[in-house]
Amino acid sequence: MLNGKIDLRSDTITQPDAAMREAMANAVVGDDVLGDDPTVQELERHTASLLGKEAAVFVPSGTMANQLAIRSLTRPGDAIVLDGNAHIYCYEAGAPAALAGVQVSLLDGERGQFTAAQLEAVLPPRDDHFAQPSLVCIENTHNRGGGSVWPLEQIESVTSTARGHGLALHLDGARLWNASAASGVSGAGYAGHFDTVSVCFSKGLGAPVGSILAGSADVIAKARFFRKQQGGAMRQVGILAAAAAHALEHNRARLADDHANCRALANGLAKLPGLEVDAEGVETNMLFIGTGERDAAALAKRLDESGIRLLATGPHTLRAVTNLTVSAGEIVQVITAFEELP
Repeated sequence: MLNGKIDLRSDTITQPDAAMREAMANAVVGDDVLGDDPTVQELERHTASLLGKEAAVFVPSGTMANQLAIRSLTRPGDAIVLDGNAHIYCYEAGAPAALAGVQVSLLDGERGQFTAAQLEAVLPPRDDHFAQPSLVCIENTHNRGGGSVWPLEQIESVTSTARGHGLALHLDGARLWNASAASGVSGAGYAGHFDTVSVCFSKGLGAPVGSILAGSADVIAKARFFRKQQGGAMRQVGILAAAAAHALEHNRARLADDHANCRALANGLAKLPGLEVDAEGVETNMLFIGTGERDAAALAKRLDESGIRLLATGPHTLRAVTNLTVSAGEIVQVITAFEELP
């Protein structure tokens, strides 16, 4: 519970607990732009190691991490290939065009997951009339896919095909920690198939802010330049890096609790009339709830009045994202609140 309400709008709503605030208060800091913030440097080294990469750069947001990857791996006029429901395309304010000067080539994946055959089919002939793709982006877990986890075999198939065409690869791993918790595949096990990978600390891990982009030393050096150019270089940012490090150490193992709570919520709501819930499709901490003929925004308002916060993502769709502020007992309260709706 957060601020007196059971908040399931997102896993971004978490706030630092006392231990995390203590870590922030005690952080040793320096000027990161000048390269002398030891707390940031240690976080970058540790995260790069977890992901099996040479280097990493700490940035304010997942959007910036993704966009730095795109700028570092493409040239203006290139095309990038990604799923039509990808966060990079849907929720990053047109940044690929505005910042990197690339156009997007969209695929119609299943819950955000496309195939090697779909990738092959969208690649244009080598002809001066066509923008040539230079980068393929995969999102794991996939937000609009309901927190779906890419099967490792499918990642291997898509990335192998991309490599065969000389394409670079970026993994939007904002919720990669959740994918690992659900599948048992390590972060490095996923990231090893990609040139760059972004991971977030301010979602399921509960830090207040921050993401990392990891990759080769050369690519991350480019990303640092673009970070500065885009206003993302920060000074005594070890205070935030300390929160991220604390979250990484203490909150990764408990992600399985969020997944269990999401399954319990889905199983409970699937039994109620008037709702459309795919309980079998729950893989991590995200659930989309069809409201049938009822208006989702109005339903969310009534639930909010009962102390439960969900996000209306469409005229007849609510989203619930379990997170570290919500207990198993509170999931029962949510199901009861739905049962009592008129």
